[in-house]
Amino acid sequence: MPTVTCPTCGAQSRYSPQNPHRPFCSERCKLIDLGAWANERYRVPDTDNHDPELTEIPEEKS
Repeated sequence: MPTVTCPTCGAQSRYSPQNPHRPFCSERCKLIDLGAWANERYRVPDTDNHDPELTEIPEEKS
């Protein structure tokens, strides 16, 4: 059976249908990772140059 490194704690974990938490080693590590996503700790950096026209709030016309 292949093993993988748990993304949360670094322990070796079996990657098989018998491990319902794969690629995590346990329910605990799976929930820690889910909580990190929910708290927005994982982010993709924004490297695009923003168009000022898109970020400015248009003035209301009377």
